[in-house]
Amino acid sequence: MSTKTRIRKSVWIDRAPARTPQPKLVGETTADLAVIGGGYTGLWTALHAAERHPDWRIVLLEGATVGHAASGRNGGFVDPSLTHGLSNGVERWPDEVRELNRLGDENFAGMRDDIKRHGIDCDWREEGILNFARTEWEAEWLREGAEEAAKYGQHVEFYDRARVGEVTASPAFIAALRVEEQATVDPYRLAVGLFDACRELGVEVYEHSVVKRVTNGGDAVRIQTADGEVRAARVALATNVYPALLPRLKFATVPVYDYVLATEPLSDAQLKAIGWTGGEGCADAGNQFHYFRKTDDNRILWGGYDAIYHFGSRRSEALTQREETFAKLERNFFETYPQLKGVEFTHQWGGMIDTSTRFCLKAGLAGRGRIAYALGYTGLGVASTRFGADAMLDLLEGEPTERTESALVRGGMLPFPPEPVRAMGINFTRWSMAAEDRTGRRNLWLRTMDALGLGFDS
Repeated sequence: MSTKTRIRKSVWIDRAPARTPQPKLVGETTADLAVIGGGYTGLWTALHAAERHPDWRIVLLEGATVGHAASGRNGGFVDPSLTHGLSNGVERWPDEVRELNRLGDENFAGMRDDIKRHGIDCDWREEGILNFARTEWEAEWLREGAEEAAKYGQHVEFYDRARVGEVTASPAFIAALRVEEQATVDPYRLAVGLFDACRELGVEVYEHSVVKRVTNGGDAVRIQTADGEVRAARVALATNVYPALLPRLKFATVPVYDYVLATEPLSDAQLKAIGWTGGEGCADAGNQFHYFRKTDDNRILWGGYDAIYHFGSRRSEALTQREETFAKLERNFFETYPQLKGVEFTHQWGGMIDTSTRFCLKAGLAGRGRIAYALGYTGLGVASTRFGADAMLDLLEGEPTERTESALVRGGMLPFPPEPVRAMGINFTRWSMAAEDRTGRRNLWLRTMDALGLGFDS
């Protein structure tokens, strides 16, 4: 590894202009809607609620600062899929997947329109994504994916070994699949832009206001922090991977840690040397996959591969730094792009992914119709959090919509088991998926998970 000192925070957050901190909640207040969580889910919820109901008093409570967690640390890939990819949707909801795809496309277009309408400067680019294969079996997976996508009207293009050189000069890749309906953003600037739009519409935002308790009773829901209380007619829970405020959600998700590196800015000649002159987002086709992209200042963001679960669903900022994984990411980077030997990595960071057993979002209603929740995005939430926000508002308003009638709301979600079974199952699944990457064969454990509706191949 490089001996140079790296900045141990998200490159997106590190290079962003300073923003004015918001006050802590102190004392008692009331709200027509209280939103708990200042990431994408909470920000989209507050923004759309303010647009739907200009007369509502909307309060947003954030335990740290807006966008500090997954919303400011992810790769900035904007995938229209609400089901974490077509294959996962086909496997779980074959009769509804076309409808879910349509809802995802509409949500993607609505996100683009919201960003434009509110003047959010987040470097939105629609240049598609390239998925790369390193082995013959991964190439076959991509070929099968292309055939499946064509059945559902998606625009993809498969590059075999003879053509893959058109999109990369990496010696590691032997095939590729281009998907057109994808975008990239600066994820932290998106979060800050949503915050600014919320404030312009009158949303009250309180930071460093960790919610300790949510109690539903009488004529309102009481939300208690260390220094204050909100009495709200309606509540939207947008805490995702953080400890559940409803007992029913205690085992709905688990925190899985993901890690990322970012290089120093590269020259046009360096990017040309690796055959990467476009603005696509990129990923590997394996189960243990890298995701990578260029930033607007020509860095390469290189993340993924390891996905680490800690016994007991431990959550700690200290766990976002893991030297073993950073060393592995660096090694894999230079094996993929040996032309860039000597390039320095300037940033290293990690964050938690709210992983669910169905690998995509679940929205629901609790507290006699007063409390809505959306969670479980499993690393694909940049776009789908907007859908989750709208689904929560639909549920709180009590009117059936296409969103509330979809499988993402109506369908159930199996909880994770208690420890030690939880850790054993998660870690053995990770081991099995890595073995499939090495051999191209899905073992008995993974086939059993498939049969139980818990399988996942990417």
